[in-house]
Amino acid sequence: MFTLDEGFADRVFAYCRERLALDPVPLDFGSVRGLSPRHLDGFITTDGRSPDDVLEMFIRELAEHVISTDSSKFLAFIPNAPTKASLLFDMVVACSGLNGTSWLESAGAVVAENHTLEFLARTAGMPAGSGGAFVSGGTIANLSALTVARDIGAARHPEIDRHRLCVAVSEESHSSVGAALHILGLEAFVVPTSDHRLTRADLVAAMSGNPQAANIIAVVATAGTTNAGIIDDLEGLGEFARSQGLWFHIDGAYGGAGILSDRLAPRLTGIRHADSFVIDPHKWLFAPLDCAGLLYREPHLARAVHTQHAGYLDVLHAAPDTPEWNPSDYAIHLSRRPRGLALWFSLATHGTTAYARAIDAGLDLAQYAADAIHRCSATKLLRVPELTNVLFTRHGWTTEDYQRWSTSLLERQIAFVAPSVWEGEPCGRLSFLHPDVPLSVIDNIVATLTEPEF
Repeated sequence: MFTLDEGFADRVFAYCRERLALDPVPLDFGSVRGLSPRHLDGFITTDGRSPDDVLEMFIRELAEHVISTDSSKFLAFIPNAPTKASLLFDMVVACSGLNGTSWLESAGAVVAENHTLEFLARTAGMPAGSGGAFVSGGTIANLSALTVARDIGAARHPEIDRHRLCVAVSEESHSSVGAALHILGLEAFVVPTSDHRLTRADLVAAMSGNPQAANIIAVVATAGTTNAGIIDDLEGLGEFARSQGLWFHIDGAYGGAGILSDRLAPRLTGIRHADSFVIDPHKWLFAPLDCAGLLYREPHLARAVHTQHAGYLDVLHAAPDTPEWNPSDYAIHLSRRPRGLALWFSLATHGTTAYARAIDAGLDLAQYAADAIHRCSATKLLRVPELTNVLFTRHGWTTEDYQRWSTSLLERQIAFVAPSVWEGEPCGRLSFLHPDVPLSVIDNIVATLTEPEF
């Protein structure tokens, strides 16, 4: 089991080379081509199979049932569009058997990851000394950050019952924020907004005269809401939170990458006020899944909350004369792969200018799609895109119509588009991140919206 089969390694590398060289990357079919949950019954046996047979099973019978997130036709949810350099280096990380838990085990990996986190913090305007760790995604990042917010808030306000502590959020906050508050036993203080954008004025108005406001310990703002790509009033909310002694958390999992774009950076200056900030490189920073950056203004606060203690872990915190930094101390995790290395390698390889251009290309694609939908007589553009999500309605369509249209697009390999809901009504949604989406793909999608069968 632990001896390299040179011949099989060559076949695996040949497949990887072939897959990486695909241009364009095929979309494939996900679940729209029937695959029985029992398809692999009996495939795992007592004596095993030839590795070539198992690889062939994956290539011929499983791979086409997985939609390729790196396809330029993947326009659903928030896409994942990793650079080829990041994918290749992710292979290096996997083949190297690296554990990114601690400084003791993996100082080389930690240095590179922290170099990348420091770059992101500096670009976002956070103060020197900010730091954290790469985690699996925005959900764990938000949960980890809000865990620190809870403990800091509880320590500052011992007079408030822990189960009555509140966190101010918008209705547009990511679903993981609500889930985190539930797990942590915190109440959501939901702030009404006039146009889906949380502002300082909205928060002040909601708190005025509300007895529950006295229990608020933190404010969550969003830099790029998942559905519509709306950037909250980061500057105003940040200033208010700091003036009131409230923890200020910014979920920039999607739109936080705009800090690299001259077109978006002026709208993200409020990140400098953040006590914690989330940015997902596996979204708009073109890294492989699964990679989210979690940054703290004062990392020692997070370390006090998240460091795990046990006799077998004491050695991780006792290394003499070293700039100890254990990624396991800054989030809800222990053993971890050094998932930030692929981003580090790609950033160092391509340079930040290339990243800025790729981000701006997504903005341009979204605007092109919005203009095309606006011109189409069968559709209505719901709002001008702020980032790269385009929301629209097709006149007369129901939820079932949108789903049928989405399935047809995937079956015909035109694109992968997932319907959504806006203000309680079903709608269509295009999400752009890949900078090389052909304009013809957008034209083809819009053309299907006027086809008679729909």
